Amino acid sequence: MPGRFVILVGKPNDRAADRLGIIASRRVGNAVARNRAKRRLRDMFRRREPLAGPRALDVVAIARPDLVRAAFADVQSDFLAALKKLRGAR
Repeated sequence: MPGRFVILVGKPNDRAADRLGIIASRRVGNAVARNRAKRRLRDMFRRREPLAGPRALDVVAIARPDLVRAAFADVQSDFLAALKKLRGAR
């Protein structure tokens, strides 16, 4: 699901928990910016409330360039909204 700061793509898996993969291309910025974007996304994924559902998801988060400069709360709300839409879409 596309968002302003992150795009999420997901597929059901046969595990008990969700898994996260992150893509941060050079368009996000230099190595420092890409690593910061990945750290932020991992932290948001760990802090989220587990959503009820019959199956877990494999989620791929694609960082967009504005993610690094945006406020953490804005990025987190965008991430959680996209994750909620992704859960409802499957």
